[in-house]
Amino acid sequence: MPHAVIVPDEYYHIFNRAINKQIMFLDKVDHARMLCLLILAQSSDPLDNVGRRSHSFLKNGSLNLSKHGFENILKNRVAELAAFVIMPNHFHIIVKELVEGGISLYLQKIEIAYTKYFNTKYHRSGYLFQGSYQSVHVEDNDQLLHLSAYIHRNSRELKGWRNKEHLYQWSSFFDLVQGNRWGELLKHEILSEQFKNPKEYFDFVKTSGTKELEGELLID
Repeated sequence: MPHAVIVPDEYYHIFNRAINKQIMFLDKVDHARMLCLLILAQSSDPLDNVGRRSHSFLKNGSLNLSKHGFENILKNRVAELAAFVIMPNHFHIIVKELVEGGISLYLQKIEIAYTKYFNTKYHRSGYLFQGSYQSVHVEDNDQLLHLSAYIHRNSRELKGWRNKEHLYQWSSFFDLVQGNRWGELLKHEILSEQFKNPKEYFDFVKTSGTKELEGELLID
């Protein structure tokens, strides 16, 4: 399994899936929980009120963060989320290391919190994720752009979502073409600012033929 040496100010493709490829996001509540973790865990502070915030997102599309809470995450950020997709049995993210050990802390918080939530909800115990997350260093801009296209095309493999990937709310493709729901908590400018407008990025993703990326083991 690939695992890059992670250093500050570099971007990485991080991905992991459930043990035995089992489904670990069974309903909208599960998806919202993971989505909130991806956004909120960027701070070094302990996670707080994730359940309430995920229910708020499902109800009105907002995490209901106070101005202080929002600014506190930005102030104490250890990793910077640039892109993501949540699939039924796995996830992909593009994330930038801001401080040494930041990505490790970020993923540890996400995976421990989601496992505890999932095990409690579904009356199970033990590990949920298939070992440690996998990481690949993004070497150059071409790799970054095609990686983002790969991630944002993932949902087309789901029944009913082919050619509707831009409407899939569990992906940052939605944010790049429909409007950023997270403000500074999703730093997608490294991608979006390379295109004249959202439509140009939309066309890039839709017409990309990428199915695998050299040097990476991608999750089915």
